[in-house]
Amino acid sequence: MRKKTFHGVSVGILMVQTEFCRLPGDVGHAGTWDFPVQYRVVEGATPDKMMALESSGLLDDFKRAALDLVKGGVDGIATTCGFLALFQNELAAACGVPVATSSLLQVPLAQRLIAPGKRVGILTFSKENLHAAHLEAVGVDPATPVTGMPADSVFVTAIKSGDPVPRHKEMRAEVLAAAARLLEEHPDVGAIVAECSNMTPFSADIVERFGVPVFDGVSLINWFQAGLRPRRFAPA
Repeated sequence: MRKKTFHGVSVGILMVQTEFCRLPGDVGHAGTWDFPVQYRVVEGATPDKMMALESSGLLDDFKRAALDLVKGGVDGIATTCGFLALFQNELAAACGVPVATSSLLQVPLAQRLIAPGKRVGILTFSKENLHAAHLEAVGVDPATPVTGMPADSVFVTAIKSGDPVPRHKEMRAEVLAAAARLLEEHPDVGAIVAECSNMTPFSADIVERFGVPVFDGVSLINWFQAGLRPRRFAPA
């Protein structure tokens, strides 16, 4: 049996170093969860560096933070940034516990769920910075349709600038517009995976507006938790 410093927490979540207002439903908002989670900020992992992970030199910083959470007592590691798909194999090898770096891990599963002839589409923080290497690291076809948020959108500028003011209305409108572009440009899309964990407050709005299932950072971590701590049923 493992020795632990803290108890009753299965999922440890590695956080990017940000200062913007995280909304309820965001992976980085503790009120999102029906179970306790343990956060750890990775110092120096700013949004700009997350857009350039290949050259950021951050892999060792994420490993150290993850191992600190594992040493403390968590049973699995998740993150608040889908771009960390690039580090999936390295972190899983280093941690000794299950690791779910990115909502993009759900793309292959979602593809199996939808009808033949339909494809999964990805909504991302930045299409320009989501490379084939990110997708291939988690078993996603690089030809998967991708739509990103505009660089001058409130969604992007608020996150990058560390805006502390809640921007729910503006962000919701922009995420819905991005989903509309994805579906207009790729009418064969039958399900959406939101790469960016800051989009998760608006997943229900996308489903309601467009009638396609959405998988995101919250659905991933809920599934992850269910495997780490399955519900126990009393015998009849």
